[in-house]
Amino acid sequence: MIEIQNISKSYKEVKALNEISLKVNNGELFGLIGPDGAGKTTLLRILTTLLLPDSGSAKMDGLEVCKDFKKVRHIVGYMPGRFSLYQDLSVEENLNFFATVFGTTADENYDLIRDIYYQIEPFKKRRAGKLSGGMKQKLALSCALIHKPKILILDEPTTGVDAVSRKEFWEMLKNLQKKDITILVSTPYMDEADLCDRVALIQSGQILDIDTPTRITEKFSRRIIQVHAQNMYKLINDLRAFENTEAVYAFGQFAHFTGKNDETECNELDTYLHKLGHTNVLVEEIHPGIEDVFMHLMESHNR
Repeated sequence: MIEIQNISKSYKEVKALNEISLKVNNGELFGLIGPDGAGKTTLLRILTTLLLPDSGSAKMDGLEVCKDFKKVRHIVGYMPGRFSLYQDLSVEENLNFFATVFGTTADENYDLIRDIYYQIEPFKKRRAGKLSGGMKQKLALSCALIHKPKILILDEPTTGVDAVSRKEFWEMLKNLQKKDITILVSTPYMDEADLCDRVALIQSGQILDIDTPTRITEKFSRRIIQVHAQNMYKLINDLRAFENTEAVYAFGQFAHFTGKNDETECNELDTYLHKLGHTNVLVEEIHPGIEDVFMHLMESHNR
């Protein structure tokens, strides 16, 4: 449904995308995973005909993005990362406006957005700018779907919303997928990768890996040791000073440690940290998560 071949894009001296290639299958929920500045938004803007690539090509349902841009806009629903609806218009007025732009009506396509819109319908007379973050998110999604697109493109849709709204939003995407809509979603949240059928890990405008979340972690052969202690700042510095350290990253209340050649044992670290005066020490080997894989791939890419 989406085919991208060797797309590159630069902003003066900054290479935003470098020879990006990937395919999204019909009916797939595909995740573009990477930190801020990785090139996610630039790629999605090219796919939605808002930017021209410097080189390469892209097709949406067989239509060339640059050549057939008017047709592409009719088959794609786009929800940008920043709330971009008319804040002075009411919920109902925004929905009717976007329906009119695409030559349809909200009533005609209400069956597609019914499960989403019913949550904001009690506030349909309220101005969009006065809605909460979660409600704005649902309204923006409704407006992106109002013309029954074949492809839905979402740029970091859950950034800045609470955990409950994030969960609800992904449930909505899963339901939309059942209606034969192909979904491409970008996110900086690694935990959302597990909710996608396949993901592409992107950093500095380049694809690091493309696969299912399960296979990405299964392919990772390195040992990860999870470490906790009372003083996290001192813990991370001391772990980085350990003679067999390859990498140490903070993950919430824990530090994830990778040793050179995977030869470091948990009891070695435990003894080392206790000698340095650490308290409440916990050292255990864990299965790597997709964040661990991404950090390793990013470090390898930078080297």
